[in-house]
Amino acid sequence: MYSPRNSVRALLLITVMTLYSTISTLSQSDAAAKSGTTENRHQVSDPDDVKVISGLKQALEIGSTKAIAQTGKHDGFLQNEAIRILLPPKLQAIGKSMRMLGKGDEVDELEIGMNRAAEDATPQAKPIFLASLKNLVFRDPQLVLTGGDTAATEYFRRSSSADLEAAFTPIIHHAMERLGVIKQYKHVLKSDPGGNAIANEFDLDKYVVEQTLDGIFDVIASEESNIRREPSAQNSDLLKEVFGGK
Repeated sequence: MYSPRNSVRALLLITVMTLYSTISTLSQSDAAAKSGTTENRHQVSDPDDVKVISGLKQALEIGSTKAIAQTGKHDGFLQNEAIRILLPPKLQAIGKSMRMLGKGDEVDELEIGMNRAAEDATPQAKPIFLASLKNLVFRDPQLVLTGGDTAATEYFRRSSSADLEAAFTPIIHHAMERLGVIKQYKHVLKSDPGGNAIANEFDLDKYVVEQTLDGIFDVIASEESNIRREPSAQNSDLLKEVFGGK
């Protein structure tokens, strides 16, 4: 049976449901708008971030240039105990046996040869490092800036090592071939019964490339730390502005 009271209740219910739906839609739209604003904030760096990125890259460029100049010369690796390339762990047992047999000079020649190859190849690394730096993307530059004395170098290393290794491998291989290091390596392997097994499981190119890049990055890290700590090393207005207030 029709009742005016029931009609009013139905009308009120419809009104409440419509109002709830409208509020819900507006809330979702507002949330989406806020999310979009946050996304845009992450995608577009503010001026401070742009300046910090420029400062970090300038510090790394200075460090890379100095590191390559220091290591890419005669004795740059061999006479630097911190980065000298030692006999690979897999060859140490063979090296020990050869020394016991009076063939220590041959082992020394291999170790010296690896360091000479690194010194010879390193100057060619400069354009590779600078190109990699140009394309380096800092996801959170403020975090790198405040992360520690070598945070930028560590970030650069993590981001670029694979590409640097790929670009540097043929250069190192050519240097070792030209200097006779590969020939020395094969000679050392032949002197031990287990040499053939090692030859099948050990990549000399990869080892020397990794050790060379490790040495270069160690020097870059030292230069970065110096720029951060010493005002006298902040030799540009940008470096003073980015690192001077830390």
